Amino acid sequence: MNKAKDASQPNASQSDAKSDLQVYFRLLSYLKVYWKAGILVLIGFAINAATEVSIAQLIKYIIDAINTADQSAKNLFPVLVIFLFFCRGLGSFLGNYFSAVISRNLVFTLRQQIFDKLLKLPTAYYLNNSSGHITAKIIYNVEQVTAASTESLKTIVRDGLTVILLLGYLFYMNWRLSLTILIIAPLIALVIRKAAKRMRRLSTQLQNSMGDVSHVVQEAVNGYSVVKSFGGQEYEKQRFHRYSFENLKKGLKLVVVVSINTPLVQLFMAIAMSIVIWIALRPQIIGDTSAGEFVAYITAAGLLSKPVKALTDINEKIQRGLAATKSIFDVIDQADEPNLGQFKPPMSGQIQFNQVGVTYPDGTKALDQINLHIESGETIALVGRSGAGKSTLVNTLLRYQTHQEGQLIVDGHEIEDIELNYLRHHIAMVNQQVILFDRTVRENIAYGELADATEEQIIAASKAAYAHDFIMELPKGYDTNLGANGLNLSGGQRQRLAIARAMLKNAPILILDEATSALDNQSEHYIQQALDQAMQGRTTIVIAHRLSTIENADRIVVMDHGQIIEVGNHQELLDKQGEYAKLYQRQFHLDDEP
Repeated sequence: MNKAKDASQPNASQSDAKSDLQVYFRLLSYLKVYWKAGILVLIGFAINAATEVSIAQLIKYIIDAINTADQSAKNLFPVLVIFLFFCRGLGSFLGNYFSAVISRNLVFTLRQQIFDKLLKLPTAYYLNNSSGHITAKIIYNVEQVTAASTESLKTIVRDGLTVILLLGYLFYMNWRLSLTILIIAPLIALVIRKAAKRMRRLSTQLQNSMGDVSHVVQEAVNGYSVVKSFGGQEYEKQRFHRYSFENLKKGLKLVVVVSINTPLVQLFMAIAMSIVIWIALRPQIIGDTSAGEFVAYITAAGLLSKPVKALTDINEKIQRGLAATKSIFDVIDQADEPNLGQFKPPMSGQIQFNQVGVTYPDGTKALDQINLHIESGETIALVGRSGAGKSTLVNTLLRYQTHQEGQLIVDGHEIEDIELNYLRHHIAMVNQQVILFDRTVRENIAYGELADATEEQIIAASKAAYAHDFIMELPKGYDTNLGANGLNLSGGQRQRLAIARAMLKNAPILILDEATSALDNQSEHYIQQALDQAMQGRTTIVIAHRLSTIENADRIVVMDHGQIIEVGNHQELLDKQGEYAKLYQRQFHLDDEP
């Protein structure tokens, strides 16, 4: 049994290595478009590497010239030194600047791709992943990707060329002596390989912990009112401390691996250098050499230490970047929200649920054999206790959730056959939880596909939603910036802006999910009039809120445990003395009390 397990390990290791190479080459494919800048990077770092060898050769000439009487050669050395460092600076500038150009463009491109993908992902992705982890991918992880691409390539090109040229120079000077340096290569490779696995694992854990930290911060900031009103400051402080401390531990563990890896490689280099110096000091072994040649050889060998150290350190950057790259490609490779529909039929709002069933991934039956026919222009109210399936039913109509059983037909076509954006274009929705953006009032009402609406249309929608008067009282009227989620407005004002947005859309299907729950009695009276007007000639689905809307609905659908248990108008259901009557007495009767 153990043998079988052991035999499988090399295969897993090879598979991981293959996967890493695939991820790395895929990442590098993003750099192809910047090949012109890449050539300049190569030229710049080639010049920079050549100056390293030139330093050793210049020292040789200087020492040999000291023993000669050639004053003209001595006068040339200051000019050569200035020229050498000018070339070195030029090469360094070209390499660093154009590698930064590639790096920042890569970050820009990846962020654009991830954000574009996030806009196309199905609702399930957002339910299964916290906003903090999603945010960390697009902000933190993308920055880490540059470590595996441009930063690592920059080091590999610059320091790799330096090592190659210095080794070439050393072998040119004395190939037998130079073989000693190569003895340590297998030991360095072994250390790097062992460290790489550990670095990768810790880098992944570090990025995940960063997502946890981001998630806690977002929850505390978005829910600051609850935190303050319920005295949750100490709890949130402890929670942030716990995740931050976990992030600290992962970071320090990564530092330990890196800090041990580099000195070990340098130790092996020092051993090789010691052997080289020991041999070099024995003329009977290496033969007769001038003082200049000896010093130049030792100088070149000593110059190897810095680029070798840099090439060793790049291992940590590559592993950190690859871990981030995998997490980013996991998002990019997610399947888009299904949109295979081709039909764009005239939409009047006729809806049929035929034996529709929805089952959540955990096996929960959210909707069970729903049969409901809604005529065009009809107002349907959905009532029932929490978890009855009201929101799920609405979400299937918007295709936020997919039904696994039965048929959902809209205006004679199965909903999957209707083009998704076209379908949603013809549905307006007002939620209980109003979403406003950090933009002006005008931009919040005329949002997205409504951005081309005229000033007259925006004002008309605002007046219909009884929002125009309070908007004009704002500092800049319709040009007032609302700030984060419009929290400077009251709940009723925010709700009326959402209703104005829905009215401006002027869709044939209107969905109201607790649309007046945040309004005071006076505002609710006006808004109800506006909603009554908005519902005229539209198919309206109302998830139960205040009694007035329930009473005026053409039909009331009572749901429980994902099933429809009663259907009728207000009076019919009261006369039945069934579940609706109980709900009415328990929940709605209070609205009649003074």
